[in-house]
Amino acid sequence: MTDKGDRRPLASRNTRWAGAIARWLAARAITPNQISQASMAAAALAGGAFVLAGQGTGGSRIVFLIVAILCCQLRLLCNLFDGMVAVEGGKGAPDGPFWNEFPDRVADLLIFAGAGYGIGMPGLGWAAGGFAVLTAYVRELGRATGQPSDFSGPMAKQHRMATITAAAAISILEPLWDGHNAMLIVALWIVAIGAALTALRRSRTLIRRLKGTV
Repeated sequence: MTDKGDRRPLASRNTRWAGAIARWLAARAITPNQISQASMAAAALAGGAFVLAGQGTGGSRIVFLIVAILCCQLRLLCNLFDGMVAVEGGKGAPDGPFWNEFPDRVADLLIFAGAGYGIGMPGLGWAAGGFAVLTAYVRELGRATGQPSDFSGPMAKQHRMATITAAAAISILEPLWDGHNAMLIVALWIVAIGAALTALRRSRTLIRRLKGTV
């Protein structure tokens, strides 16, 4: 787990409800690594729900989209609480840095690939997931060279999850105007292009930092 000076800035981390839940988790036999691992399970459920939503119609499609939405948000909650339990709860472990990063990369691939298969465009889903992973790679490359983490967008993790969640929510209403999967297709294109731009932006910033020009 990263230290307090190199963490993603999150307003929710300072809320009362987040602090209360983090303290409750820290007081029990629950480790930050377990919470990180749970994020992969949530992402797998979200990805599977997106696939099934693409195969379903009517009520079943709506149910699967709701499950996908809830699991995407559960993934984010796991990402929030693993850090809070590790840092504020003082339960960090030597292998924490691995579990802090690896599940996030798996989660991005599971969610976006699942959405891609659900709309019948697996290549687009894998592209969105691949570029999402690339944004994190550039950030961690910067850390490996002694630079501070770059959490800039336009398509950082919270932006990616907000985009796919909003698209899934709107997709629940799409049959009303015969726009089946239109919003999910648009969302995956936004994530893919936005994540690619984010990786390029972070790369440019890293190069400038390494050259000492920023």
